[in-house]
Amino acid sequence: MPHRNILDSSQTGLLVIDVQEAFRNVISDFETLAKRAAVVIQGFQVLERPIFVTEQYPKGLGRTASEIRDVLPPDFDYVEKTAFSSCGAQALTDRFRSSGVSQIVICGLETHVCVNQTAHDLLHLGFEVHLLTDCVASRFESDKRAGLSKMFASGVIPASVEMSLFELMRDAKHEKFKEVQMLVK
Repeated sequence: MPHRNILDSSQTGLLVIDVQEAFRNVISDFETLAKRAAVVIQGFQVLERPIFVTEQYPKGLGRTASEIRDVLPPDFDYVEKTAFSSCGAQALTDRFRSSGVSQIVICGLETHVCVNQTAHDLLHLGFEVHLLTDCVASRFESDKRAGLSKMFASGVIPASVEMSLFELMRDAKHEKFKEVQMLVK
């Protein structure tokens, strides 16, 4: 039996928070983050795990980044929201519940605002939250550090894109190992 902080593939979903075009010119490592988000999305697709994507007020902040949209099906159902916490969108929390996930891997923007508030609300709702530290960002590094510190102090589990995908497979003999390995190389 794995340690309680290791992802269980039967219980895990991915939440990508607000990686939108309006941030492209204000987040210094936006392209890297968007590419890493695309990799983890593809990994979750290969492993047939649920994926959820939010958009904060898309009329003002634009759509989800093209790097991400390009790896999702054309009819993917993005969750629009105005609350900073993704849990403010009842449709999203309903989707979490109906999908049967208890562990949620999160990534996105901005670390100290929407990601932070979402992580805390998910913890409050009883979910185990794993944060992809290599797939979050804020405009200012000090805000990112503060957001990370607060979330980890509250019980969010630090992770990375590659770590999460390999935890979900647990073994090099996993039937999808080679496919996932190609994504992270």
